Amino acid sequence: MARTKAVLGSGARLADFLSASLLARVVPAEVVNAVLDAHGCNSQRVRSFPAVAGAYYCMALSLYPEAAYEEVFAAVSQGLAWAAGAAEPPRVTKSSISGLRSKIGAAPMCELVERCCVPMADAQAHPHAFYAGLRLVAIDGSTFELPDEAENAAQFGYPGSRIGHAGYPQARCMVLVECATHAILGANLGPYRSGEWELFQPLLARLEPGMLCMADRGFNGFEHWQQAQATGAQLLWRCVGNRQLPVHRMLDDGSYLSAIHPTGVSRSEAMSQAIVVRVIEYALPGLTDAQPRYRLLTTLLDPQIAPALELAALYHQRWEIEGVFDELKTHLRQSRRVLRSKTAELVRQEFYGWVLAHYSVRWLLHQGATRHRIPHAELSFTGHVQLLRRAQPRSGAFPPSAPEASTTMVR
Repeated sequence: MARTKAVLGSGARLADFLSASLLARVVPAEVVNAVLDAHGCNSQRVRSFPAVAGAYYCMALSLYPEAAYEEVFAAVSQGLAWAAGAAEPPRVTKSSISGLRSKIGAAPMCELVERCCVPMADAQAHPHAFYAGLRLVAIDGSTFELPDEAENAAQFGYPGSRIGHAGYPQARCMVLVECATHAILGANLGPYRSGEWELFQPLLARLEPGMLCMADRGFNGFEHWQQAQATGAQLLWRCVGNRQLPVHRMLDDGSYLSAIHPTGVSRSEAMSQAIVVRVIEYALPGLTDAQPRYRLLTTLLDPQIAPALELAALYHQRWEIEGVFDELKTHLRQSRRVLRSKTAELVRQEFYGWVLAHYSVRWLLHQGATRHRIPHAELSFTGHVQLLRRAQPRSGAFPPSAPEASTTMVR
């Protein structure tokens, strides 16, 4: 059956081209070139589709999920035509695009996430992003579907089903998010059956003193706690209800001090390596789907600085990360279930480009929220996706040297 090539749509004219200009404000061209040079995949001579444009192309794939590869390239390359004084951008074939994507690979895109996805909130301008001077961040994981290709299946695996396995392979990701701004500060990708801690370990380097990291029940083993605490960040993690946590000292606010110990060692070694934690137990009466008891562990041991009631209320900001996954899957990719890439390396590349595109939208939204002192939650993520798609650069250079991009807000 013949297929019609997907295009950007009849409404996507010049003003819809080069959102990459705003992408280049968030991911500067000099950083892209430096990363490509470091990985030995930068263009050595002038080409119609240089490697730096290929990096922005990988980000734009998530901004234009409805369009064919060549049409996305036409959007990204519009600035190249302006810079060269050409009437039209260069046209390339799908095979050329695939060839350059394969040359770039996933590692440079991963490094761009590490370099460019930094915290946004300022303590004075965004006090709701902090608690007791600590930046609120959260970690969690999710899964998404991949094209049903042999390599994807071998590298990432299928979820099980009643008839054997699901129809598409799936990958599992972990992200570290700034709660107030929804900015992704770190991301990692692995097979469907990867453990969440296994995927989060490489992201520990993104934690730092001055952060308060929140996590769900999968992250409260002794080794997990020890490694995360060693970063200097403070922790507020939910704990399973049946874990044995003896009361060492009751505190005035109803919380208590306890200790966690390593497993698989002698009793004396376990006692010598014990880590003091504070335990907060609370209930949510009046909610029909609430559990009888919730338990939190924290490194914030002083109830005068961090009262138990405040921490119990604060913990629910961890659910902001669910909004981030919704933005990634529903609003940025327009509910398209399956990524495009048919090989494992390009799946990883597309994933990190997806993260950078999300961060760019959130950066644009953050500019407006900051300038007009409006809470981030009052601004439309979907509206800013459309704004990013339709932003027209003034300079015509790629990447641009234009004045600061418009921060018009979409409610």
